[in-house]
Amino acid sequence: MIFPNNNISIATTKNTVVIKALLDKAYRGEESKKGWTTEAHLIAGEVRTNIQMVEAAIADAKGNMLIYTNNHTLLGCVHLQEIESKIYLGMFAVEPNLQGSGIGKEILKAAEVYTLNKNLAYIFMKVISVRKELIDWYKRHGYTETGEIIDFMEDNITGKHLEQLQFLVLEKRLK
Repeated sequence: MIFPNNNISIATTKNTVVIKALLDKAYRGEESKKGWTTEAHLIAGEVRTNIQMVEAAIADAKGNMLIYTNNHTLLGCVHLQEIESKIYLGMFAVEPNLQGSGIGKEILKAAEVYTLNKNLAYIFMKVISVRKELIDWYKRHGYTETGEIIDFMEDNITGKHLEQLQFLVLEKRLK
């Protein structure tokens, strides 16, 4: 598959450890606070995911994990999974020090190209409802709220919630 940016490719199992590390530092703990996508103020702990979850995303028969690298260094990732004739976008992360540099936009474009190459018209995601700045960013890129709200349940892996959390479902029609 050809992506709009040569830095983007499909992850393999050799990327598992660095993807897990990127997801953790983009969303949890002190290092995540260097970026604007941190959830550290909402969820305690240092762990966003585990090796098994990343391995499952990479091996997903209904999807792929895309990675953004520069000089063999992982700077971003996203998991794309076909669910009911749509692509679900999850595990989207950019190196905290580089957030705001355009890498996220490039990954989002690649996710949309991926969706169209699968002959699918919709891409959707879940975003924590109190993440207004993140929701607004997605809206500027054509995503809209579907009206669906899902409780965000703790799973004993991804951190202790500091308040009750819910997801909003956002979606974009591509064709």
